Amino acid sequence: MESSASCPAAAPLVKKQFRVLVGVTGSVAALKLPLLVSRLLDIPGLEVAVVTTERARHFYSPQDIPVPLYSDADEWEMWKCRSDPVLHIDLRRWADLMLVAPLDANTLGKVASGICDNLLTCVIRAWDCRKPLLFCPAMNTVMWEHPITAQQLGQLKAFGYVEIPCVAKKLVCGDQGLGAMAEVGTIVDKVKEVLFQHCGSQQ
Repeated sequence: MESSASCPAAAPLVKKQFRVLVGVTGSVAALKLPLLVSRLLDIPGLEVAVVTTERARHFYSPQDIPVPLYSDADEWEMWKCRSDPVLHIDLRRWADLMLVAPLDANTLGKVASGICDNLLTCVIRAWDCRKPLLFCPAMNTVMWEHPITAQQLGQLKAFGYVEIPCVAKKLVCGDQGLGAMAEVGTIVDKVKEVLFQHCGSQQ
């Protein structure tokens, strides 16, 4: 699944398919995955695939995701012997941009520490840092305010990853404050911005 995407000389965002890999983790904000995918597919020339953690699957229905959807089982079912594909490497090669939305507290800690114990964290650990990786934190307000959160966010940004900041609102749990994932419109606008910058840098 080696990428063959190319960037435009002029107005359209992309001349050929530009490939976005969406990672989704076990935050209640994963409820917004169908809407996020739908809005991304509205961008001309964009191809989308999704990598999910097992906990994220609790919050959406796979039949509402009209793009390829990969989970841990797919990695192990595909690989039987040395000549078989390694899914987390193939996905990294395929994608031009990665978007992790939502990034829950657990996966934030894993990524900051280099832990790669599922398909999604393996893709992130294998990610080519010359390509954009965007992440959208989402967690309870008190978890957000824990001192280790700022440290872990700083580590991801030191890797060159781009944060799409969380917002303040009344959370599903009833708490009020920062920690909610950015609005889908904000996320899609940031993807467009980064794609435009990335394409421009390759002219």
